[in-house]
Amino acid sequence: MTEVNRMAEHLFRHESGKMLAVLTRLFGFSNYDTARDVVQDTLLAAMQHWKLNGIPENPTAWLYATAKNKVFDRLRREKVFEEISPDIVDELRSEQQMQQHIDHLFLEHEMEDSQLRMMFACCHPSLPPEAQITLILRTLCGLSIPEIAKAFLSNDEAINKRLYRAKDKIRTTSIELEVPSGDALPARLDTVLKAIYLLFNEGYNSQHSEQLIKQELCEEALRLGNLLSEHRYTALPKTAALLSLMYFQSSRFDARQDKEGNIILLAHQNRQQWDRIRINKGVEFLNKASYGPEISAYHLEAAIASYHAQAENFESTNWQAITYLYRLLEQINPGITVQFNKAIAIGFAEGPQKGINALLELKGFEKSQYYHTALGDFYAQLKENTIAKQYYEAAIQLTESKIEWQLIWKKIEKLTH
Repeated sequence: MTEVNRMAEHLFRHESGKMLAVLTRLFGFSNYDTARDVVQDTLLAAMQHWKLNGIPENPTAWLYATAKNKVFDRLRREKVFEEISPDIVDELRSEQQMQQHIDHLFLEHEMEDSQLRMMFACCHPSLPPEAQITLILRTLCGLSIPEIAKAFLSNDEAINKRLYRAKDKIRTTSIELEVPSGDALPARLDTVLKAIYLLFNEGYNSQHSEQLIKQELCEEALRLGNLLSEHRYTALPKTAALLSLMYFQSSRFDARQDKEGNIILLAHQNRQQWDRIRINKGVEFLNKASYGPEISAYHLEAAIASYHAQAENFESTNWQAITYLYRLLEQINPGITVQFNKAIAIGFAEGPQKGINALLELKGFEKSQYYHTALGDFYAQLKENTIAKQYYEAAIQLTESKIEWQLIWKKIEKLTH
């Protein structure tokens, strides 16, 4: 990949969502496709110009200036005012007013406001829940169709159809670009938080076969979460709880892989490499999350992550407390992932045989490489190497990640030495 291509991919992650939110605010949510066309034209212009002339000193400023010029040119065309949001069309009666308004929308605080508005517009109740999250991941977070499909355990065709139906609904429904208040806020905020968490998870455990971690996606999830934490309507305990969880998890970035890109499991990570600043941010947001009577799934997951983050070593981890929290989490947010993690915690808290028993009680995990790997690990602890190898071999057949494949193979080699 050339330097220009790398820079373009980086900026697409970081800037396309910002520009799309601003331009959707200008053109109106029903003209989302118009805004997206301008963003795509801007990114294409960057690729072409930078290949010929080199990457500018401030590529972000170059992108914004180009986007503003393209919008201004478009607005000057005949009958183009039909495309502008009716909320602002009366304000733009001259080219000077038009230019001033565009410049104003690209100010930092206005861009942040536009993104908040866009997040909640994507989560309008007239749109199906799965479409709401898909729109956020696609429009604000810059995920590709394959990445979204992986996050939903779906396929590209299904995601494309979902986006098409959502955009068709947007064109025919009056959806305001605003952060709701009162009774309209809780459900919409829940969907926004879920989308941000999906984005973080895609970055933290990337579905890309050659890349375990896409740190940029995690940073984008943290950025969007912080936007919510700074708004008076959305700075709620569950928002703080999700931010706490993401800061704790992201504190381990530098310790999760060696120089060759191989996975380093939690038990073997150098905890001196964990980011203490992020751990402290996790504690700070966990304290903020403690205000109020509500306990969300994010509260419990953040508390679990805090036990890992603050343990001096793997052996001193309070697995009993973690097991208790997973049992609470199972009551609030029942699901196969929680059941699986609870079984793992039981194995560390009560011994490998108890962990095996808990895993074997689970249903629907036959095609999960993590399930087979976990069973292999517990059998290996019991020195039952033949059974452990069978589970590891089953896991290898199921993984699509080259990095994870290498890790499991090393486990098999260790059994024979």
